[in-house]
Amino acid sequence: MDRRNFIRTTGTVIAGASLAGHALAENSANSDAAAPGRLVLPMNRNWLYSPRFTEAAQAKEFDDSGFERVVIPHTNVRLPWHGFDEKRYEFVSIYRRHFKLPAEARGKRVFVDFEGVMTSSTVWLNGERLGEYKGGYTPFSFDLTPHVNFDGENVMAVAVDSTERPDIPPFGYEIDYLTFGGIYREVSLRIVPSSFIENIFVRPKNVLTTPGLDVDCFVQHLQTSGPLMLEAELLDGDRVVAKASQAVPKSAPSAEPVAHPLQFSALSGVKLWDFDQRNLYSVRVRLIRGSQALDEDSRRFGFREAQFTDQGFELNGKVIKLRGLDRHQTFPYVGQAMPGRAQRRDAEILRNKLKCNIVRTSHYPQSRHFLDACDEIGLLVLEEIPGWQHIGDKAWQDISVDNVSRMIRRDWNHPSIVLWGVRINESRDNHDFYTRTNALAHQLDPTRQTGGIRYFQESEFLEDVFTMNDFGFPLKPPNHPKYLNTEFVGHTYPTKTIDNVERLTEHTIRHARIHDQLASNPQYAGGIGWCAFDYNTHGNFGSGDRICYHGVTDIFREPKPAAGFYKSQCDPAEEVVLETAFHWARGDQSIGFSKAVVCSNCDHLKIYIADHLVAEVDPDRKQFAHLKYAPFVVELGELFHKWGDMRIEGYIQGKQVIVKNLSGDGVDKKFALLPDDTTLLADGADSTRVVLRVTDEFDRIRPFADDSIRFEIQGPGEIVGDNPFSLIGGTGAVWIRAKEQPGKVRLTAIHPQLGSQTVEFELSASPAEKI
Repeated sequence: MDRRNFIRTTGTVIAGASLAGHALAENSANSDAAAPGRLVLPMNRNWLYSPRFTEAAQAKEFDDSGFERVVIPHTNVRLPWHGFDEKRYEFVSIYRRHFKLPAEARGKRVFVDFEGVMTSSTVWLNGERLGEYKGGYTPFSFDLTPHVNFDGENVMAVAVDSTERPDIPPFGYEIDYLTFGGIYREVSLRIVPSSFIENIFVRPKNVLTTPGLDVDCFVQHLQTSGPLMLEAELLDGDRVVAKASQAVPKSAPSAEPVAHPLQFSALSGVKLWDFDQRNLYSVRVRLIRGSQALDEDSRRFGFREAQFTDQGFELNGKVIKLRGLDRHQTFPYVGQAMPGRAQRRDAEILRNKLKCNIVRTSHYPQSRHFLDACDEIGLLVLEEIPGWQHIGDKAWQDISVDNVSRMIRRDWNHPSIVLWGVRINESRDNHDFYTRTNALAHQLDPTRQTGGIRYFQESEFLEDVFTMNDFGFPLKPPNHPKYLNTEFVGHTYPTKTIDNVERLTEHTIRHARIHDQLASNPQYAGGIGWCAFDYNTHGNFGSGDRICYHGVTDIFREPKPAAGFYKSQCDPAEEVVLETAFHWARGDQSIGFSKAVVCSNCDHLKIYIADHLVAEVDPDRKQFAHLKYAPFVVELGELFHKWGDMRIEGYIQGKQVIVKNLSGDGVDKKFALLPDDTTLLADGADSTRVVLRVTDEFDRIRPFADDSIRFEIQGPGEIVGDNPFSLIGGTGAVWIRAKEQPGKVRLTAIHPQLGSQTVEFELSASPAEKI
């Protein structure tokens, strides 16, 4: 299939949902976009919601005065952070939105673009059924034009089926995660002329020698069009670097867009995108008739060369050992319905707190906000289609193949994405099905390699990179030249923040020794551990409370000791790290306190107890011979002269560079309230995490504090979370969600013994939506 004559690749239209425009989620779909002939209008406020679907609610005249007013992203029901029944969100709900079109819409085409709705969406406009879209993780659009009232009120109704329907991936058997429900990603109206730019694919080439660009501009004609012209500008910020143009011949109406190529050759002064210098450019394209600009759109991208080779993974010609974690995009209380700020925060935690250089979007395409942040902070991405072990019938497979198309066409301009996952995670082989998914990925995007997550090396290899989940130790040796480990540790050693010190330490060592083996052989491109964050799951998985405790952080994104290992693998020039894999308590191991494991990028440690030097230690090269920054293991044994505080000093080349103190008192001393942000946008959705901690006098978490924290809130905000909240492992979190009025929000958290802490948030005004 030629990208320049793109046709729906599955041969199946999914019940009316349009392919045209579904790439809009990559662009500025959640902000007013004024371009010649084009309007993109956010449509996230003023939805009316009922958890009880009725057929009558699809009618325009239906009385929805009893519905709840909600703002998107929205979960169909808020839940406790654990211990709930997933059946509570498995129901069909109804959303309704009243709107009037602006005068500029007259004579244009009007589309509604949904970025993500879980799991099936049936849409009506003014009582006319537009169709059903099956799938919760990929974007879709409907053409409203035939049924829209350009002069008066319109009513859109969306029935959202959040049950686990076996006809829709990932369902059909069982899955080890929860999907939740609701319109959980943003919605917008897109108003365009009858000939419009449907998508843009920017493909850098020869970036290490004579950089250039191939730009495919997908143009769709809904009426007969005379000759047109495409003009493109390459932008570095606001500066125009180069221009290109291409004639568009007279075209008949078409249900599908057609790609027209433009080229930029021999560009000079191009700055590459990499981990440290995340240089981002954009291409702006105009569709012109004579002297009139009909439409305009743009895409952001980066110049970089990324490929898996027989020597490992190479970024811009340099071999990089990949070190990362898998991420579920779910959160406590609201499932997947977190706005952009929280999605971006996860990327920042992975890159800046855990020092990962790659993340896998297990097991589905994730929020555009998350991917945008990965572009901006230098976090590589393996993105994969929805699924978990099960392969359904032909119709199910057709939806999955369509997911490949929607995922790639939405995200093909992200420089952070280096590998497409085109198999259902851990499924058995299916030659015909995976021949289709792999071929489609290559046809749509010849610039990226493909992988497919499997759990057995005997699997048929159709993709470019053999991506393997291997939970054993030692790992299996690579059986293909291009080989990436995509899951390890995880479910084989679930660990809670409240576990004893021996389990916490062993959890840390298991991650460290896997990465040590990965470092021993260049044929291992690297490894992506299971997983970053604890996550909600079904009752037949996890630890009996609807949580899989597989993460190196807890479900609130608070670190376990194993997180310290990942953090310690960065260069000291970026950050000097010293993290203990134990709680300082003399009697918390089986026989006193014997073994201390410390993760650090220092080259020497001095350990003091009660100000007495008890040990000097170097990295454990015997156990971790291949890691650049091996953990330190010290047998304390009889080194105690008396009990007291522990002080650990870290040295690099003989110079002290860091000190950590651990209290020996065993007393809860301080209560802290730690917001990620103190400024929010008063749009009804913007949210930020507020972490709660009980600590010792050195600000280290007291792991067995389980106090009940009571909250009081004043101002235009709400608490997303339990109130009161019982600490788990000395910590926890709630989120503050802004309402739609600017002002100050004051949150007070009251500890039963340690008093209260208060934090204030400034909510700035958000522009009103235009529809």
